[in-house]
This record gives sequence, structure tokens and C-alpha cells, in this order.
Amino acid sequence: MLSHYLFFFLSAVALISAMMVLLSKKPIHSVLYLTLTFFTLAGHYILLNAQFLAVVHIIVYAGAIMVLFLFTVMLLNLNIEGEFPKSTLMKFVSAIAGGMIFLVLIGTLKSFEVTTIGNPELTQIGLVKNLGKILYSDYILPFELSSILFLSAMVGAVMLGKKDKN
Repeated sequence: MLSHYLFFFLSAVALISAMMVLLSKKPIHSVLYLTLTFFTLAGHYILLNAQFLAVVHIIVYAGAIMVLFLFTVMLLNLNIEGEFPKSTLMKFVSAIAGGMIFLVLIGTLKSFEVTTIGNPELTQIGLVKNLGKILYSDYILPFELSSILFLSAMVGAVMLGKKDKN
């Protein structure tokens, strides 16, 4: 029963902080609200019994990517004076596009029904042991191909960053 209340609390905080990302006037505040959204999504992973995914999500998104966003915002030094005024046509088109997205969301959620998982083994999929079993048995080829891709990207980055001795 506590998990239901925790789910609704995390969902409310995630929705409010995601809206504040869009509505915030200062770019730094938007980045901080986005970090809060990432932490609430990691809380959802924990509720789904996927602790490993929650930790990876916090390290990768809330850690590395948000630091990159903060440095970019501070480097660009975005000010209010730099904003250009939006025309009435642009505001009208934006309102129509937002309304259409809202209609699609309503249509999607109208056919949604809540079900429970019958097999208890399916709830243990996010644990490191089970994730490793599936990753190294069923998905070994995509895993190895992605590792080759990352290795070639690292070698390419080193070659591009290497200074010539000429």
C-alpha cells in the first residue's frame, strides 16, 4: 500500500518538475528541475525492483549529462535580453500543436487498462543477476556489436584529438 502512495507522490513530483522545466524563466532553474525529474524517474525504477537501472540512470543522466547541461548554460550566459519576441502566428501554431498532442495523449490513455503481473519472476528482471543472464545469453550479439561500436568511437576520438608532430 505504501508503494502506491510513493508511486503517486513520485509521479506528481515528476510531472510538476517537468512542467517547471518548460515554464521556468531562467535556464539554470530549468536544468535543476530536469535533474529533479531524473531523480523521480530513478525512484520509479526502484519501485519496479530495478535497482541497477536506477543507479545507472542517476549516474548517467543526473550525473554526467546534467553537469554537461549546466556547463553549457553557464558557458553560453543566456540572458533575458537575448530572447526575440514571438509573433502572434507562432503562438497560434504552438497552441494548435499542443492541443493536438493533448488529443493524442487522451486517445492513448482512453484505451489503457491496469493489469497486474502474474509471474513473480518477471518482477525480478531489473536485478543485476537476472539482467546479466539475459544480456549475456539472449542479447549477446547486440551487446558485442555495441561494444565494437564504442571501441571504434574511442579510437576515432583519440585519433582526432592526437596532435601532429609536423
